[in-house]
Amino acid sequence: MDNDGPSRTALVTAYARAYHQIADQPRILADPLAARLLDVTVDELNELGRPGESGREEILRLGVGDRPRRLFFAARGRFAEDRVAAAVGAGVRQVVILGAGLDTFAYRHSHSGLRVFEVDHPATQAWKSERLAASGIDLPEGLSFVPVDFETDTLATRLADAGFSRSDSAVFVWLGVVYYLTPDAADGTLDYIARQSGSVEVIFDYLADTDEDRAQLRARAERAAAVGEPWFSYFAPDDIAARLRALGFTDVEDHAATDLIAGYLGDSAEFEGEPPQALRPVRILRASR
Repeated sequence: MDNDGPSRTALVTAYARAYHQIADQPRILADPLAARLLDVTVDELNELGRPGESGREEILRLGVGDRPRRLFFAARGRFAEDRVAAAVGAGVRQVVILGAGLDTFAYRHSHSGLRVFEVDHPATQAWKSERLAASGIDLPEGLSFVPVDFETDTLATRLADAGFSRSDSAVFVWLGVVYYLTPDAADGTLDYIARQSGSVEVIFDYLADTDEDRAQLRARAERAAAVGEPWFSYFAPDDIAARLRALGFTDVEDHAATDLIAGYLGDSAEFEGEPPQALRPVRILRASR
């Protein structure tokens, strides 16, 4: 990633959420702050949605012009926010967003007494803080920025310094991150989450390593590496479920990306026939104990 600003992934996801607000009906995720945070107009978003020259704008078109990818970004965000709402209703008052990027949940939610810990690379957080101030988006009470490099920093130490309680219940939201980590870093984070003293839930998306999709997955990994954000971790669905149960999670729920989207749209015809290549290996998982 660029150490002077947000990662390519964070930007693509944020532009996708912003364009989703004006391009897709029914809308899966309501995020009125995405465009404001990015300082992008409706006209500019519509222009990105049209074919154009390559370069930085072409990268952003991955989020804006690719409808299946855009719908998944919206659906995984909605799924996580629905799970957080259910947890808050059950008394949870801590949410940790790992790899928060340019997510706006902390600035939109209406859950009383909720503490939100946004964990991300220091460069992304610095850029986001500047944009929040410039756009006039207030920092809510209960929000903490937690700068962490998952490969070199200790998540436990950084969260403890920010006031996170290991003894209280919590939800961990971990979207668009796992495949960029080494297997050891991903395993270490899951182990940390599982060792929470109170009840705990984790929601994350991952790339499924299956026989039928392996060649296509490797080709996409090469393209990701070519733009400086290589993928490192893949999991077979049965293997990741077994790993989570071994860590003590008793309730594991796993969805294909296309199934998740169809569930929110209420229309299974969105992806008739073969799933789009961009979504074939993508899954989202929720585990709790």
